[in-house]
Amino acid sequence: MRILILGGTVFLGRHLAIAAKTRGHELVLFNRGKSGPDVFPDIETLHGDRKTDEGLSVLDDAGSFDAVIDTCGYVPRAVRMSAQKLAGTARRYCFISTVSVYKNWPEEACDESGALATLEDESIEEITGETYGALKVLCEREAEAAFPGRALIVRPGLIVGPNDPTDRFGPRRVLGIGCVVSIVAGLSYM
Repeated sequence: MRILILGGTVFLGRHLAIAAKTRGHELVLFNRGKSGPDVFPDIETLHGDRKTDEGLSVLDDAGSFDAVIDTCGYVPRAVRMSAQKLAGTARRYCFISTVSVYKNWPEEACDESGALATLEDESIEEITGETYGALKVLCEREAEAAFPGRALIVRPGLIVGPNDPTDRFGPRRVLGIGCVVSIVAGLSYM
């Protein structure tokens, strides 16, 4: 498979790139080139800012992809721009969302039919503890709108493991990244 990873050098994106490479997939990374620019010298990397048309223009000549994995979509406008740009050249779009999209989580157990978080003003782009889940809901909708019937939305809980830049758990190495990394293997079955 030829896979484009939006991000790809920090934490989850890094693990996804390693997993895909290990499985023999052809990879292209798209990121700003600011975090970990030398992590994968042997993987084609395109630099641009997904929040601007000019920044996304580097994807015009990138070719086609079997799958896009979006590890860093937090603002609906940016996801819309990226997904629309890739809709004609990619077969599938995998958006990494969060369990925080559920309105009543973690107070109530929920499943995919649970009520989703909302924003009164959907133009808000500031990411805070109060807006994060609802912004991810809007990002999911943008991915699905650009890739109708071809989007995979993954809603993991807290993702933990090596290279976590938040240091939420100190120096401990905690398993958790493996369940999300397994999506690389599952993309070929979509």
